Amino acid sequence: MASDLMTRIDEAAEAIRDCSALRPDVGVVLGTGLGDFADALDVDTVVRYRDIPHFPVSTVESHAGELHVGRLAGRAVAVMKGRVHYYEGYSMREVAFPVRVLRALGCETLILTNACGAMNPDMPPGSLLVTTDHINLMGDNPLIGENDDALGPRFPDMSEPYARRLVALAERVALDLKIPLARALYVAVAGPNLETAAEYRFLRWIGADVVGMGLVPETLAAVHGGQRVLALSVVTDACLADDLHPVEIAEVLAVAGRAAPTLIRLITEVIRRLDETR
Repeated sequence: MASDLMTRIDEAAEAIRDCSALRPDVGVVLGTGLGDFADALDVDTVVRYRDIPHFPVSTVESHAGELHVGRLAGRAVAVMKGRVHYYEGYSMREVAFPVRVLRALGCETLILTNACGAMNPDMPPGSLLVTTDHINLMGDNPLIGENDDALGPRFPDMSEPYARRLVALAERVALDLKIPLARALYVAVAGPNLETAAEYRFLRWIGADVVGMGLVPETLAAVHGGQRVLALSVVTDACLADDLHPVEIAEVLAVAGRAAPTLIRLITEVIRRLDETR
Protein backbone atom coordinates (compact mmCIF):
# COMPACT_ATOMS: atom_id res chain seq x y z
CA MET A 1 0.00 0.00 0.00
CA ALA A 2 2.77 2.44 0.96
CA SER A 3 4.71 1.95 -2.28
CA ASP A 4 1.48 2.36 -4.26
CA LEU A 5 0.89 5.70 -2.55
CA MET A 6 4.37 6.88 -3.45
CA THR A 7 3.80 5.83 -7.07
CA ARG A 8 0.55 7.80 -7.24
CA ILE A 9 2.22 10.86 -5.72
CA ASP A 10 5.05 10.68 -8.26
CA GLU A 11 2.63 10.29 -11.18
CA ALA A 12 0.58 13.30 -10.07
CA ALA A 13 3.68 15.46 -9.53
CA GLU A 14 5.11 14.47 -12.90
CA ALA A 15 1.88 15.44 -14.67
CA ILE A 16 2.08 18.90 -13.10
CA ARG A 17 5.78 19.26 -14.00
CA ASP A 18 4.84 18.48 -17.60
CA CYS A 19 2.62 21.58 -17.58
CA SER A 20 5.04 24.04 -15.98
CA ALA A 21 8.78 24.50 -15.76
CA LEU A 22 8.41 26.38 -12.47
CA ARG A 23 9.45 24.52 -9.33
CA PRO A 24 7.39 25.98 -6.48
CA ASP A 25 8.80 26.09 -2.97
CA VAL A 26 5.59 27.42 -1.38
CA GLY A 27 2.19 25.75 -1.51
CA VAL A 28 -1.04 27.58 -0.67
CA VAL A 29 -4.39 25.85 -0.10
CA LEU A 30 -7.46 28.08 -0.41
CA GLY A 31 -10.54 27.43 1.68
CA THR A 32 -14.23 28.31 1.36
CA GLY A 33 -14.82 31.69 -0.25
CA LEU A 34 -11.11 32.50 -0.54
CA GLY A 35 -10.44 31.45 -4.12
CA ASP A 36 -9.76 35.03 -5.27
CA PHE A 37 -6.26 34.73 -3.85
CA ALA A 38 -5.27 32.80 -6.98
CA ASP A 39 -5.94 35.97 -9.02
CA ALA A 40 -3.00 37.67 -7.28
CA LEU A 41 -0.61 35.18 -8.87
CA ASP A 42 1.48 35.84 -11.98
CA VAL A 43 0.21 32.58 -13.43
CA ASP A 44 2.40 30.25 -15.46
CA THR A 45 -0.16 27.46 -15.80
CA VAL A 46 -3.52 26.28 -14.48
CA VAL A 47 -4.22 22.55 -14.17
CA ARG A 48 -7.65 21.22 -13.31
CA TYR A 49 -7.67 18.65 -10.52
CA ARG A 50 -9.53 16.25 -12.79
CA ASP A 51 -6.56 16.34 -15.19
CA ILE A 52 -4.02 15.36 -12.52
CA PRO A 53 -3.67 11.59 -12.05
CA HIS A 54 -5.16 10.31 -8.76
CA PHE A 55 -6.01 13.85 -7.58
CA PRO A 56 -9.32 14.14 -5.67
CA VAL A 57 -11.82 16.56 -7.23
CA SER A 58 -13.61 19.24 -5.20
CA THR A 59 -17.40 18.88 -5.07
CA VAL A 60 -18.23 21.83 -2.80
CA GLU A 61 -19.55 25.22 -3.88
CA SER A 62 -16.82 27.89 -4.11
CA HIS A 63 -14.02 25.29 -4.47
CA ALA A 64 -12.99 25.59 -8.12
CA GLY A 65 -10.77 22.52 -8.26
CA GLU A 66 -7.76 24.07 -9.99
CA LEU A 67 -4.03 24.12 -9.31
CA HIS A 68 -2.45 27.46 -10.23
CA VAL A 69 1.35 27.53 -10.62
CA GLY A 70 3.07 30.88 -10.93
CA ARG A 71 5.00 33.60 -9.15
CA LEU A 72 4.06 35.76 -6.20
CA ALA A 73 6.27 38.20 -4.31
CA GLY A 74 9.36 36.89 -6.07
CA ARG A 75 8.76 33.21 -5.36
CA ALA A 76 7.46 30.25 -7.32
CA VAL A 77 4.16 29.25 -5.74
CA ALA A 78 1.59 26.49 -6.25
CA VAL A 79 -1.93 27.52 -5.25
CA MET A 80 -4.75 25.04 -4.77
CA LYS A 81 -7.96 26.86 -5.63
CA GLY A 82 -10.23 24.69 -3.54
CA ARG A 83 -9.68 21.65 -1.36
CA VAL A 84 -11.51 18.39 -0.70
CA HIS A 85 -13.02 17.39 2.62
CA TYR A 86 -13.57 14.19 4.54
CA TYR A 87 -17.33 14.78 4.52
CA GLU A 88 -17.38 14.63 0.72
CA GLY A 89 -16.81 10.90 1.00
CA TYR A 90 -13.05 10.89 0.46
CA SER A 91 -10.80 8.87 2.73
CA MET A 92 -8.38 10.74 4.97
CA ARG A 93 -5.49 9.63 2.77
CA GLU A 94 -7.27 11.06 -0.27
CA VAL A 95 -7.89 14.35 1.55
CA ALA A 96 -4.16 14.55 2.38
CA PHE A 97 -3.00 13.45 -1.08
CA PRO A 98 -2.70 16.97 -2.59
CA VAL A 99 -0.41 18.01 0.27
CA ARG A 100 1.83 15.04 -0.52
CA VAL A 101 1.95 16.12 -4.16
CA LEU A 102 2.83 19.71 -3.23
CA ARG A 103 5.69 18.33 -1.15
CA ALA A 104 6.88 16.23 -4.09
CA LEU A 105 6.87 19.37 -6.25
CA GLY A 106 9.24 21.04 -3.79
CA CYS A 107 6.88 23.00 -1.53
CA GLU A 108 8.72 22.97 1.78
CA THR A 109 6.40 25.64 3.18
CA LEU A 110 2.62 25.13 3.21
CA ILE A 111 0.13 27.93 3.86
CA LEU A 112 -3.36 26.68 4.64
CA THR A 113 -6.42 28.93 4.65
CA ASN A 114 -9.97 28.19 5.68
CA ALA A 115 -13.27 29.59 6.83
CA CYS A 116 -14.34 28.69 10.34
CA GLY A 117 -16.94 29.34 13.01
CA ALA A 118 -15.95 30.97 16.29
CA MET A 119 -17.05 29.93 19.78
CA ASN A 120 -14.83 32.65 21.21
CA PRO A 121 -16.93 35.83 21.50
CA ASP A 122 -13.79 37.94 21.02
CA MET A 123 -13.53 36.61 17.43
CA PRO A 124 -16.57 37.97 15.54
CA PRO A 125 -17.30 37.23 11.86
CA GLY A 126 -14.68 38.83 9.64
CA SER A 127 -11.82 38.26 12.10
CA LEU A 128 -8.51 36.99 10.74
CA LEU A 129 -6.75 34.34 12.82
CA VAL A 130 -3.48 32.44 12.87
CA THR A 131 -3.72 28.88 14.19
CA THR A 132 -1.23 27.95 16.89
CA ASP A 133 -2.55 24.48 17.75
CA HIS A 134 -5.42 22.13 17.02
CA ILE A 135 -7.65 19.38 18.38
CA ASN A 136 -8.59 16.53 16.05
CA LEU A 137 -12.17 15.35 16.67
CA MET A 138 -12.71 14.04 13.14
CA GLY A 139 -12.48 10.42 14.28
CA ASP A 140 -9.85 9.54 11.69
CA ASN A 141 -6.30 10.34 10.64
CA PRO A 142 -4.53 10.25 7.23
CA LEU A 143 -1.49 8.57 8.81
CA ILE A 144 -3.37 5.43 9.86
CA GLY A 145 -2.23 2.35 7.95
CA GLU A 146 1.10 1.14 6.63
CA ASN A 147 3.78 3.82 6.86
CA ASP A 148 6.21 4.61 4.05
CA ASP A 149 9.43 5.89 5.61
CA ALA A 150 10.14 7.77 2.38
CA LEU A 151 7.13 9.98 3.17
CA GLY A 152 7.80 10.47 6.87
CA PRO A 153 8.31 8.72 10.23
CA ARG A 154 5.89 6.22 11.70
CA PHE A 155 5.27 8.42 14.77
CA PRO A 156 5.65 12.08 13.73
CA ASP A 157 6.09 14.56 16.55
CA MET A 158 3.30 17.14 16.88
CA SER A 159 4.78 19.47 19.48
CA GLU A 160 4.90 22.18 16.79
CA PRO A 161 2.22 21.46 14.17
CA TYR A 162 2.17 25.11 13.11
CA ALA A 163 5.69 26.47 12.70
CA ARG A 164 6.36 29.03 15.42
CA ARG A 165 8.66 31.07 13.19
CA LEU A 166 5.93 31.30 10.55
CA VAL A 167 3.35 32.30 13.17
CA ALA A 168 5.73 34.99 14.43
CA LEU A 169 6.36 36.21 10.88
CA ALA A 170 2.61 36.41 10.17
CA GLU A 171 2.17 38.45 13.34
CA ARG A 172 5.01 40.84 12.41
CA VAL A 173 3.61 41.28 8.91
CA ALA A 174 0.11 41.87 10.27
CA LEU A 175 1.46 44.50 12.67
CA ASP A 176 3.36 46.24 9.87
CA LEU A 177 0.29 46.23 7.63
CA LYS A 178 -2.01 47.25 10.52
CA ILE A 179 -4.09 44.09 10.07
CA PRO A 180 -5.68 42.70 13.26
CA LEU A 181 -4.58 39.07 13.63
CA ALA A 182 -5.44 36.93 16.66
CA ARG A 183 -4.04 33.58 17.73
CA ALA A 184 -6.53 30.70 17.77
CA LEU A 185 -6.86 27.07 18.79
CA TYR A 186 -8.72 25.21 16.03
CA VAL A 187 -10.85 22.11 16.51
CA ALA A 188 -11.65 19.91 13.50
CA VAL A 189 -14.90 17.94 13.19
CA ALA A 190 -16.08 15.62 10.44
CA GLY A 191 -19.16 17.57 9.28
CA PRO A 192 -20.96 18.21 7.02
CA ASN A 193 -23.64 19.39 9.46
CA LEU A 194 -22.96 22.37 11.64
CA GLU A 195 -22.87 21.77 15.37
CA THR A 196 -25.62 21.93 17.98
CA ALA A 197 -25.55 24.47 20.78
CA ALA A 198 -24.49 21.72 23.18
CA GLU A 199 -21.63 20.73 20.90
CA TYR A 200 -20.43 24.32 20.56
CA ARG A 201 -20.54 24.65 24.34
CA PHE A 202 -18.45 21.47 24.68
CA LEU A 203 -15.92 22.57 22.07
CA ARG A 204 -15.45 25.88 23.81
CA TRP A 205 -15.16 24.12 27.17
CA ILE A 206 -12.25 21.95 25.94
CA GLY A 207 -10.37 25.08 24.92
CA ALA A 208 -11.12 25.62 21.22
CA ASP A 209 -11.63 29.11 19.84
CA VAL A 210 -12.86 28.08 16.39
CA VAL A 211 -14.25 25.03 14.63
CA GLY A 212 -14.05 23.76 11.07
CA MET A 213 -14.20 20.67 8.86
CA GLY A 214 -10.71 20.69 7.38
CA LEU A 215 -7.19 21.92 7.99
CA VAL A 216 -6.11 19.16 10.40
CA PRO A 217 -5.75 16.25 7.90
CA GLU A 218 -3.58 18.43 5.67
CA THR A 219 -1.51 19.61 8.62
CA LEU A 220 -0.91 16.04 9.77
CA ALA A 221 0.29 14.98 6.32
CA ALA A 222 2.45 18.09 5.96
CA VAL A 223 4.17 17.66 9.32
CA HIS A 224 4.63 13.95 8.57
CA GLY A 225 6.39 14.95 5.34
CA GLY A 226 8.62 17.57 6.96
CA GLN A 227 6.84 20.67 5.68
CA ARG A 228 6.48 23.87 7.68
CA VAL A 229 2.83 24.86 8.11
CA LEU A 230 1.17 28.25 8.53
CA ALA A 231 -2.62 28.24 8.91
CA LEU A 232 -4.69 31.40 8.49
CA SER A 233 -8.45 31.47 9.03
CA VAL A 234 -11.37 33.80 8.43
CA VAL A 235 -14.21 33.66 10.94
CA THR A 236 -17.39 33.51 8.87
CA ASP A 237 -20.01 32.82 11.53
CA ALA A 238 -20.56 33.15 15.27
CA CYS A 239 -21.05 29.84 17.11
CA LEU A 240 -22.13 31.16 20.49
CA ALA A 241 -24.05 28.41 22.26
CA ASP A 242 -26.33 30.80 24.16
CA ASP A 243 -27.10 32.98 21.14
CA LEU A 244 -27.20 30.57 18.21
CA HIS A 245 -28.80 31.47 14.89
CA PRO A 246 -29.18 29.59 11.58
CA VAL A 247 -26.22 29.95 9.21
CA GLU A 248 -26.69 30.55 5.49
CA ILE A 249 -23.91 29.47 3.11
CA ALA A 250 -24.43 32.68 1.12
CA GLU A 251 -23.52 34.75 4.18
CA VAL A 252 -20.49 32.54 4.90
CA LEU A 253 -19.23 33.16 1.37
CA ALA A 254 -19.98 36.86 1.62
CA VAL A 255 -18.01 37.27 4.86
CA ALA A 256 -15.08 35.29 3.43
CA GLY A 257 -15.20 37.36 0.26
CA ARG A 258 -15.04 40.63 2.19
CA ALA A 259 -12.02 39.38 4.16
CA ALA A 260 -10.23 37.97 1.11
CA PRO A 261 -8.43 41.18 -0.03
CA THR A 262 -6.91 41.66 3.43
CA LEU A 263 -5.90 38.01 3.60
CA ILE A 264 -4.28 38.30 0.15
CA ARG A 265 -2.19 41.25 1.35
CA LEU A 266 -1.14 39.33 4.46
CA ILE A 267 -0.15 36.12 2.65
CA THR A 268 1.63 37.97 -0.15
CA GLU A 269 3.82 39.85 2.31
CA VAL A 270 4.46 36.69 4.37
CA ILE A 271 5.69 34.96 1.22
CA ARG A 272 7.84 37.98 0.32
CA ARG A 273 9.50 37.86 3.76
CA LEU A 274 9.86 34.09 4.18
CA ASP A 275 13.65 34.35 4.33
CA GLU A 276 13.22 35.96 7.76
CA THR A 277 12.24 32.55 9.13
CA ARG A 278 15.39 30.69 8.02
